[in-house]
Amino acid sequence: MTRVLVLYHSTYGHVERMAQAVADGARSVEGVEVDIKRVPELVPEELARKSGYKLDQAAPIATVDQLADYDGIIVGAGTRYGTAASQMRNFLDQTGGLWAKGALVGKVGSAFTSTATQHGGQEVTLIGLIQTLLHHGMVVAGLPYAWAGQSRMDEITGGSPYGATTITGGDGSRMPSENELDGARWQGRWVAEHAKKLRP
Repeated sequence: MTRVLVLYHSTYGHVERMAQAVADGARSVEGVEVDIKRVPELVPEELARKSGYKLDQAAPIATVDQLADYDGIIVGAGTRYGTAASQMRNFLDQTGGLWAKGALVGKVGSAFTSTATQHGGQEVTLIGLIQTLLHHGMVVAGLPYAWAGQSRMDEITGGSPYGATTITGGDGSRMPSENELDGARWQGRWVAEHAKKLRP
C-alpha cells in the first residue's frame, strides 16, 4: 500500500480545510492510504484562545520520525511575512536526523499555503517549503497548469504552479473557495499518483 501524509499547521481553519481537500484528492487514487496530521502548536493555549485560534482540530499531532513511514508528504502552512508559519518551520527544522540518514530521499514532496491577500507571499512561502523538501532529496510535485483552475479570470482565486493556495481576506473571514479546494484535491491526487509510481 502506498502511504501519503498530509502534514499541516492551521491557525484559523483555512489550511485545515485545504488539507482535508488535499487528502480527499490523494484518497481518490486506488491503492493509496492517506493520513492527515498536524504539527504541534507553539502558541500558549491561553493566548491562542484569546486570539481566536481554531483549537478543535481533530487531526493528531505528528512526530518527526513518522515522516519516514510515508511515500509522499504534502505540507501545508499559512504564510507569515513571506515564509511558512513558525510552527511548521520549527517542525521541519527538527528533521536533521532524517536528513542525515537519507530517510526521505526519493519520496514525493509537495506544499500548499494560504495568505490574507492575493500578493501576500504565497509563491515564496511555497518555494521555501519546497527548498526543504529538495534538501531531503524528495521528488517535488507542484500544481501544474494541467489544472486549469489557476488560470481563471472570472473570480479572485488562489493557485500556483508551485502548489495549491487560498486567500483568507484581511480579517480571515474568507474560507477556501470551491475552485481553490478543487486545486487542492487535484494536487493531492497528483502527488498520490506519483508516489504510487515511485514506490520501490
